[in-house]
Formats: sequence, structure tokens, C-alpha cells
Amino acid sequence: MERALEELRAMIFSGRLAAGSNHLEAELASMLGMSRTPVREALLMLEAQGLLEMKPRKGVRILSVSPEDMREIYDVLTELESLAAEQAAQRGYGPDALADLDRAIEEMEAAVSRDDLDRWAEADDRFHTELVRLGQNRRIEMISNMMRDQVRRARAITLFIRPKPAKSNEAHRRVYQAIAHGDADMARAAHRAHCQQAREMLVDLLERHRLRAL
Repeated sequence: MERALEELRAMIFSGRLAAGSNHLEAELASMLGMSRTPVREALLMLEAQGLLEMKPRKGVRILSVSPEDMREIYDVLTELESLAAEQAAQRGYGPDALADLDRAIEEMEAAVSRDDLDRWAEADDRFHTELVRLGQNRRIEMISNMMRDQVRRARAITLFIRPKPAKSNEAHRRVYQAIAHGDADMARAAHRAHCQQAREMLVDLLERHRLRAL
């Protein structure tokens, strides 16, 4: 089932399974070269994550992400991740525990200097994933990871038309420093400001270019 989940997600993100398209379970199982049981289990998980919709006797419909969807998603993500940043700062982590968070920022900065936006996006994902993990709240981790999939889809079609993410890197560094200094209020405020800026930029791009995330 894990392989079916990974491959179906990759096909959605790449656009091979395009937004708005309809598919039968048997068709997808044939594409993946596996039986329908693991494919159906994977589809149920992807439906729970908001990537597709399963309709009885009609198969599977791949969902798009509209600007309105992104506003709602970021409203939730902003609250959850800002709380995770606050909780991480309260735990008094030392440099070793924060090494992966620091490394993700360094990789983002290096990627921007090379104009390698794909690498930047990968490092950005690692930063947010590690930030939430450091908060040590499993429910925040579960919900935010699910919603991050939607953000990745929107970012995939705006990555090369957005401003160079140097300010985003600076914002990540401020969050890291607040956590490293144990300043919970600053960690929460800095991450909230970062998420709000990211939300406005992404929604504006989707609206201005009349894009819908695949």
C-alpha cells in the first residue's frame, strides 16, 4: 500500500493525474501494475488528505486547489505551525537537537544563491516538517503534514513565477534563532508573520495568473 500511496501522490503532483480528471480504480491499478486492494487503500488515504474524491460507481476525481482553498489551508497551518514553534522554543533544545533545522536553512540559502528553486523547495519542506516535529505534538504533526501536501501542489505551479525567496530564508532564520534562545513568544510571532506573508504571496499569484493547483 505504501508504494501505491507514494506513486499516486507523485502522479498527482506531477500532473500526470491532472486536476479535474476522472479515473477508475481498475485503471489506476493497471497503471501501477498492482492489485486493486492496495490501490483502494491508498486512494482512501489520499481522499482524507484532500487530494482526490471517491464517488460510488463513478471512480476517482482528482481535486484542484483554488485560491480560496489556499486561504483556508494557510489559516489552519499558520495556527498549528506557530504553536509548534512556540512549543519547540519552550523545550530548551540545544544546538545538536536543532541541527536539522539549521541545516535546512543553510540548504535553502545555498539553493537561492544558485537560483536552484527546486532544491530550495525541498529544503523548505524539510524545515517545516522538522519545526513541527520539534514541537512534539503528534496531532499538530498529523494535521499539518496532511495540509502541507496541498501547499506543495500550489507551490509547484507558482515556484518559477514567485519572487526570489530570500526574505523567506530570513524569516526561517528568525524562527530558528527564537527557538535556539528559548523565546517562545518570539518564535510564535516570527513564524506567524512568515506564514501570513507566504499565504498572501501564494494566493496573489494564484489569483493574478488565474491558476489552480494541479
